[in-house]
Amino acid sequence: MALKTAGNAPLKVVVTRQLPEPVETRLSELFNVELNSASPMNEEALAGAMARADVLVTTIGDHINQRLLAKAGENLRLIANYGAGFDHIDVQTALQRGIMISNTPGVLTDDTADMTMAMILAVPRRLREGTMLMQQGEWEGWSPTALMGHRIGGKRLGILGMGRIGQAVARRAAAFGLQVHYHNRKRLHLDTESDLQATYWESLDQMLARVDILSIHCPHTPGTFHLLNARRLKLMKPSAYIINTARGEIVDENALTRMLRAGEIAGAGLDVFENGNQINPRLKGLDNVLLLPHMGSATVEGRLEMGEKVIINIKTFADGHRPPDLVVPAML
Repeated sequence: MALKTAGNAPLKVVVTRQLPEPVETRLSELFNVELNSASPMNEEALAGAMARADVLVTTIGDHINQRLLAKAGENLRLIANYGAGFDHIDVQTALQRGIMISNTPGVLTDDTADMTMAMILAVPRRLREGTMLMQQGEWEGWSPTALMGHRIGGKRLGILGMGRIGQAVARRAAAFGLQVHYHNRKRLHLDTESDLQATYWESLDQMLARVDILSIHCPHTPGTFHLLNARRLKLMKPSAYIINTARGEIVDENALTRMLRAGEIAGAGLDVFENGNQINPRLKGLDNVLLLPHMGSATVEGRLEMGEKVIINIKTFADGHRPPDLVVPAML
């Protein structure tokens, strides 16, 4: 039976993108749901959805800005985001309009950490180049000097952002013999730091100059936009590698591309990009870069757990209670 709003009408839930089938089935069982099996909604379609919904289920590709929020209907009181990140939503404006925001934290920690570790292994060992050689039929057999990469054991891994995912990466990295260093807005508790065998750097600049691999795990906020700008990238050793499974906007992509082309940074593994799927063409043509289509969280298990969190947040809201994964101003 569909849950009811305060006016005893079925709760209208509009989903902006196609979700895994079990998630859509459960949403349909619980709510008066409008699913979207077509292409992603454009701004006009999003405005229409926000005008008729009590709850809007969004994804990272839906940019809910101030202009759209101004067109929201009076009944819209919750944006239940299908994903942990919420930088694509103007949270301040939404809250000012009395619209709550929820997200799905925690369920993607291991999946993203696994993908990060895969890239940390793949980029220094030149797996992309080896794969391309085989697929293009150009491999002529083993050679003592072909495709020599670098071992990661004994190297310094710098982690930028030591939250859930950063700590999960640190635990994996230690098993591969990497020395873990980190920079974070707040230093970890000493017991946690000791457990992770991690060295804290108060100065990001000083850490960047000393690490062999940098892995990015901080959120995208106004304060972290281009945190790794051209000046900071130039602090890194020419033999260093950058891995980014967090947000593309944290890195000045044009500056990174120039330095990769010039050999001023050895290589990069990127699962996210500054301008979404509009990737710098010069970046695509580089042999020392592994590019992935934002698939760090792409496991069946993870995506189903994301759906479960969305449903719990909506059910809790419909019952008149505070959603458990509410985004609050202190998180911005």
